[in-house]
Amino acid sequence: MGRINVDISDEIEKQLRIKTVERLGGKKGDLSKAVQEAVRTWIHIKQ
Repeated sequence: MGRINVDISDEIEKQLRIKTVERLGGKKGDLSKAVQEAVRTWIHIKQ
């Protein structure tokens, strides 16, 4: 599994965390799932 470190604005991070909890529940690993979903959407890869 790859690892990518990125810097995002505090506001985007806050919104991402809020939406992750709303959609996925906030369990361990949910933030990674949310970021993977966002990247797939952005590059148009469907799983």
